[in-house]
Amino acid sequence: MAFDRRLISERFPRSSKYHPDWVLASASGAANSLWMAEWLAAALDLRPGMRVLDLGCGRASSSIFLRREFGVQVWATDLWFNVSENLQRIRDAGVEDGVFPIHADARLLPFAAEFFDAIVSIDSFIYYGTDDLYLNYLARFVKPGGPVGIAGTGLLREIGDCLPDHLAEWWTQDLWCLHSAAWWRRHWERTGIMDIDVADSMPDGWQFWRDWLREVAPDNQAEISVIEADRGDYLGYVRLVGRRRRQAILADHIVSLPANYTHKNLLRGDE
Repeated sequence: MAFDRRLISERFPRSSKYHPDWVLASASGAANSLWMAEWLAAALDLRPGMRVLDLGCGRASSSIFLRREFGVQVWATDLWFNVSENLQRIRDAGVEDGVFPIHADARLLPFAAEFFDAIVSIDSFIYYGTDDLYLNYLARFVKPGGPVGIAGTGLLREIGDCLPDHLAEWWTQDLWCLHSAAWWRRHWERTGIMDIDVADSMPDGWQFWRDWLREVAPDNQAEISVIEADRGDYLGYVRLVGRRRRQAILADHIVSLPANYTHKNLLRGDE
């Protein structure tokens, strides 16, 4: 039987060890979660036993990868994908002792402050992280000095008021969440919460995006054609890693205010 060479890349030697059928069955978006996790991990100092939040983990393939490759404990947290299915996948991968599936909204995380040594988000941060207030909320869950890293689909440069012609027919309103590494750097730096270690884009990232779609969604010719027409002018993969400043003061996260109603006369003549 011929060796299956799908999804093998010299750029991603760790990811290339995993069977393509398993990788494709675990897919959840426009990026190969293993490629993104390997690329992001290269900018992190992950050590065995560290507690890692994998935020927006999809079908938990990135969580399984991080556990197997780096020996970290991973809380595989997602809102959209079935947590019981993720547990099954985790068990089949033999990492139930170190990957813990959690069903939670990224804005309502059930964790203690400073519980994690690191936080990663693979191709999902765009759905909630553009909120100007979100980093202040998320940073409380990582220890001071701990890294927060994101990697996934984005822009190599920001789009102005007018969409380029080759993007216009494919572009939808929700795609305005895509941004460049420079945009993300500014978005985090201006808060004073993070020191930025890395803010970059993947060399030839558009080709990896195209190659991934050809495997996972070959019928999506509209997106494949746009990526080929763009050829890395705007579209690609971006990465950002920051560390929570030890001296940063986080604003209180207010969930609700205590009841404090006092009856007052409604109209002036009611005295």
